[in-house]
Amino acid sequence: MTRYLRLFGLQFRTSVLLALQYRFDFFIDAAIGLFWTATAVVPLFVVYGDASRPGIPGWSFGESLVVVACFITLQAVLDGAINPGLQAVIDHIRKGTLDFVLLKPADAQFLVSTSRFQLWRVSGLIQAAIVFGLAFRQLDRLPSVFGVLSASLLLGVATLLLYSLWILIISAAFIVVKVDNLTYLFTSIFDAARWPSSVFRGPVKFFFTFVIPLAVMTTYPAEALLGRLELQTLGFAIAGSLTFAGVARAVWLQSIAHYSSAGG
Repeated sequence: MTRYLRLFGLQFRTSVLLALQYRFDFFIDAAIGLFWTATAVVPLFVVYGDASRPGIPGWSFGESLVVVACFITLQAVLDGAINPGLQAVIDHIRKGTLDFVLLKPADAQFLVSTSRFQLWRVSGLIQAAIVFGLAFRQLDRLPSVFGVLSASLLLGVATLLLYSLWILIISAAFIVVKVDNLTYLFTSIFDAARWPSSVFRGPVKFFFTFVIPLAVMTTYPAEALLGRLELQTLGFAIAGSLTFAGVARAVWLQSIAHYSSAGG
């Protein structure tokens, strides 16, 4: 464990040094992030701006803003910590350079997952904090300490789910090599997580709860902050994410075992 913590520190330090070389990117990314934050928030004004519309069942404007804030948080984590390293795996597979990773005396999944971070994406977390503040100002109350702790745990669960889904997608590259369309499809599907899960019905609701668990990623943390998430649901979410991570790990190991290297 100490060895892997040291490896993580070295890889993170490399990302910091790289980010410092392009410090202007922080301001560019912050400006772009503000635009994308606006695209996530503005639809709520459209839905709730007309009194004749029913809005989202079971969710007020302020409560829906909490979901959007959770979505912005996870989007920042996805773009800053998960995508950079795992996207590079696809190029490694195409070029045959994954061999250099596999030959290193450390777990390959750990190495590729921590190989690069885009630290300027922290601006997304700042924007999420602002949206959280606006949401609870609209609600005219603050979340409880237990709600904050539960939501933080669920956001960790959501991060694990996102990471596991990306591992499954990247593992497909060992078979079909070109998975760009699949990554774009997942990114498009993830955009639906900005809405409370009650907007989905029937098979779509089942799909976004158990297959690609968007509800677990954003709606559940929001409900925890709002003080209406049952402990049983929290337990199921944690157990489900750990199971998902186990499946992703098994698929990754199986993919590595069938990898044909550049030399083979």
